[in-house]
Amino acid sequence: MTDSTTSAPSTTTPRRVAMVGLGNMGGPMAANLVKAGHSVTGFDLVPAALEAAAAAGVTVAASGAEAVREADIVITMLPAGRHVLSAYQGSDGVEGLLAAAQPGTVFVDSSTIDVADARTAAAAAAAAGHRALDAPVSGGTVGAAAGTLTFMVGATDEDFAEVAPVLSAMARKVVHCGASGAGQAAKVCNNMILGVSMIAVSEAFVLGEALGLTNEALFEVASNATAQCWALNTNCPVPGPVPTSPANRDFAPGFAAALMAKDLGLAANAVSASGVDAQLGLAAAQIYTQLAEGDRAGQDFSTVINVIREHSAAKTTS
Repeated sequence: MTDSTTSAPSTTTPRRVAMVGLGNMGGPMAANLVKAGHSVTGFDLVPAALEAAAAAGVTVAASGAEAVREADIVITMLPAGRHVLSAYQGSDGVEGLLAAAQPGTVFVDSSTIDVADARTAAAAAAAAGHRALDAPVSGGTVGAAAGTLTFMVGATDEDFAEVAPVLSAMARKVVHCGASGAGQAAKVCNNMILGVSMIAVSEAFVLGEALGLTNEALFEVASNATAQCWALNTNCPVPGPVPTSPANRDFAPGFAAALMAKDLGLAANAVSASGVDAQLGLAAAQIYTQLAEGDRAGQDFSTVINVIREHSAAKTTS
């Protein structure tokens, strides 16, 4: 099994790529493919997304089916598993991507969906005469724009070797995680770690404040000691210590709380299906589900610190 690749080689052969889903992630990803010299045709249901993609050099198609007809590789970046399956198979008289594509087309789904849905999509693609990979990403909108995403890929060795150079145009790292579904498995595990660690970091800052520590002092210690992690060192939930963190921009999202709730829900499904005793993962899923139901759902997921502060204040005044 191939481990990983880094940046796209300069000798990468230009490919005909279709990108279905040109939103906050898919749009910048398509733009980076264009910059790398690939021929990119895209489709999205939102007119503004199509306009932005066209400005970045993407050829805009009138439908998903039209976008994939001449493609060698089809990349989908859609909200949930049901959207991927519907796009693949078609619905309500709309031609599906699998039926429209040329035989043997490589389908790469970069959406974050349930492992079972990923395997169902791959099986449907295979039954239609195509090849399929699951390749969710980490890095958020900032990574999508900068071309520094991490791809977690579930695929055969042969399919991974073919697609990795194309994915590398959008990535800092492309990791072959195993067979079909392994990419999604890695993604839910990664985001379970991230969700739990952000809650732990946030609780520690609120505790530090209660004990008379300044946020700067706690950050200076923790970020250079055994508590260091991405949630602290890069996405610090308090303003000041990390100037580029969302906490300094009123929690404008790099990765929205509602998306974290969705991903942790997928992790919770996997925990239940596998019988793993993951108490912190399930607790994090519950905390973010409640957060996503409130008015902070669109803020960065580090806004969980504000919920912790509110709950703490309620306890001290009760």
